[in-house]
Amino acid sequence: MLAFMQFLFRYAFLKQQDIPLALSDWQYGLLVLSTVLLAAAGYVINNIYDVASDSINKPNDVVVGKGISETAAYNIYIGLNISGVAIGFILSNIILRPTFASLFILIASLLYFYATTLKQIMILGNFVVALLLAVSVLIIGVFDLFPATNGQNQAQMASLFSILTDYALFAFMINFIREIVKDIEDVNGDYNQGMNTLPIAIGINRAAKIALGFAVIAFILSALYCNIYFMENKLYLAVFYSFVTVLAPLLYFIVKIFTAKSQKDFHHLSTILKLILFFGILSILVIALNIKYNA
Repeated sequence: MLAFMQFLFRYAFLKQQDIPLALSDWQYGLLVLSTVLLAAAGYVINNIYDVASDSINKPNDVVVGKGISETAAYNIYIGLNISGVAIGFILSNIILRPTFASLFILIASLLYFYATTLKQIMILGNFVVALLLAVSVLIIGVFDLFPATNGQNQAQMASLFSILTDYALFAFMINFIREIVKDIEDVNGDYNQGMNTLPIAIGINRAAKIALGFAVIAFILSALYCNIYFMENKLYLAVFYSFVTVLAPLLYFIVKIFTAKSQKDFHHLSTILKLILFFGILSILVIALNIKYNA
């Protein structure tokens, strides 16, 4: 999903604009590969530290200790991280911005600290995971737009970077809500491991109300965005698409979380948010087609 999103932004959107891009196709492929490797490393280290919790919450999904040994999992984690950071270092030097390599080291470090420490801290862990997803959108602009920006195209590049920022904020909002819902879903296992997630600290009902509040904010902001940017530019296909795949499912989530009680209910709501995120990102393709059709 991460790779699909990054390829979508470049080939369905940025490539359709009359602008120079800093990366060649194979270099952009390296950027995608690097972020996917680091994300995979994050999943591995998270699974290593979540074995006890997952044994209660999702016993059938536990891999470490069953499918592979903990030692093998650590070796995979180290291999994925080294590969991801090394590719990021090579890429940063290719575009003559060696300091950009620090971004990959920061991502790898945050994913490690999330799994080992931050996940157990109320709200902070949710914030970090949501932020890292937003960074995976912004990194496209950092590596593909910023190095190709000059005095002649600065205004156009800033506008495109602004659109990427809008999508990064959308990804952050939806994923932040989803992380809270997942904490509610996993409350039993997390409680037994002594974690201090939001539902453990304030209770499931209050945590659900906070997720509801953020969902209402996300709904209002998404509706305003559609009105300001899509309606005013007569992108009616984008408006219709956004209503069907983002606004209506968000409204469904807002209604359903009122009555959600069981682990199954919250798992269903988490899946709904994942679909909203996926189709929300996919809207960049619809917008590009809508602009082309209008032209």
